[in-house]
Amino acid sequence: MQRNVLEYLEQAILKVPKKTAYIGDNEDKTFEEVYQESRAIATFLHEKNNYNEPIVVFMGKKPRTIVTFYGVIYSGNYYVPVDEEMPKHRIELIFQSLSPRAVICDEETSSLLDSYGYKGNVYLYHEMIKTKACDEIINSIRDKQLDTDPIYIVFTSGSTGVPKGVVACHRSVIDYIDNLSEVLRFDEDTVFGNQTPLYVDACLKELYPTLKFGATTYLIPKSLFMFPLQLVEYLNEHKINTICWVVSALTMISALGAFEKEVPRYLHTIAFGSEVFPIKQFNLWRKHRPEARFVNLYGPTEATGMSCYYEVNREFQLDDVIPIGRPFKNTEIILLDDNKELAKKGEVGEICIRGTSLTLGYYKNFDKTNEVFIQNPLNDKYPELIYCTGDLGKYNEEDELVFVSRKDNQIKHMGHRIELGEIEIVANMMKNIQTACCLFDNVKKKIILFYVGDVSSAEVANYLKGKLPRYMIPNVIRALDKMPLTANGKIDRVGLKDYK
Repeated sequence: MQRNVLEYLEQAILKVPKKTAYIGDNEDKTFEEVYQESRAIATFLHEKNNYNEPIVVFMGKKPRTIVTFYGVIYSGNYYVPVDEEMPKHRIELIFQSLSPRAVICDEETSSLLDSYGYKGNVYLYHEMIKTKACDEIINSIRDKQLDTDPIYIVFTSGSTGVPKGVVACHRSVIDYIDNLSEVLRFDEDTVFGNQTPLYVDACLKELYPTLKFGATTYLIPKSLFMFPLQLVEYLNEHKINTICWVVSALTMISALGAFEKEVPRYLHTIAFGSEVFPIKQFNLWRKHRPEARFVNLYGPTEATGMSCYYEVNREFQLDDVIPIGRPFKNTEIILLDDNKELAKKGEVGEICIRGTSLTLGYYKNFDKTNEVFIQNPLNDKYPELIYCTGDLGKYNEEDELVFVSRKDNQIKHMGHRIELGEIEIVANMMKNIQTACCLFDNVKKKIILFYVGDVSSAEVANYLKGKLPRYMIPNVIRALDKMPLTANGKIDRVGLKDYK
């Protein structure tokens, strides 16, 4: 039985040592280089007496950063990815939460640490990889490691803006990667196009399967996601055949007309998640890549990434929502009502997750951990944790799980319970709207719709009046030049509040 994520790397080095694993701007790493450099880093950290503690990796979106992640794991520590593109205040809060004894940088980021008030040890990647790897040390560390030992902390803030460090272990990541790989049919010929930053858990979809299959991952420059045509040309130039992107990155291509000039010819697997895919935009993708497999993924960081999947196998109406389908193997989805009882068939309930995909909880935050990682209320026989996601879902007539909304996106307005997501779905149906997002101003008690598109707010209002009941019509409709996005590429709902 596999117990350590680095067994993927150790198998790959035997099969394809000279093959390129990770490719970024002006840098690439073969599997042999990943193996040798990560073990050198591990030996260095051991010699510095770092063990079973968080090691911050403060570097950009580069292959060397991924190598450093693996080096930290080899050393018996757990990596915490941080990038200078993150807001300064957020990085400061992360450092305060961790109080790390060590930070790994490269020459480009080492000079930035003083501005965050960090006073601990700073190790340079280029110096660390000069260390002679010691098999005896690394084997000794491996012998002590358990599959429930942590391997990374990813900080997520949700809607609060306060970062929480989610701690994941070998077991949850192995379970996730093996399930995801089976569903998406990865193999040694897979060429990934990574969209997400390396400091979010979404990058797991490419990082570890690359090791598992001896595949290749291109770290797509963030700047290309501002230029749809250039992005598609990049995919074609490198013959990228598999992408696992947030919906906003996909709709940016389809909504801005890139398909009229260029189509991603090599893509055969298109996975998406983190947001509802407007059917109008999804249909454009399916029209231009009819032979590709489209898979909707759903899952929270607290359950190691994605927990459910649905391969699109039928046509959907413009006001439909693509299901999130069914859970991965070794995972169960439980829908609970407000009384923490099982929701009745067809009723909306909170999506709760059971299984080995659950992470260990929040770093040094037991109160918050205990709020959402709770004893399974359906089990009074023995201790069993489930994770309460804060997402609402229901089963449709085909017995497929459908995401409804976030609990905090469900509002009471004019005496009616309203799902803001329903308003977004209708707005996204309008011909000249590229993307839309709906918020509720709790102080002024107003529904606010933000949209990007070549249409006036008055035209949007008239369109919505013909599609929605009066109490669901937004009180304010505001056009934007572009929708603000998080670093992960999702619509930045917290940032949108500044536009009110």
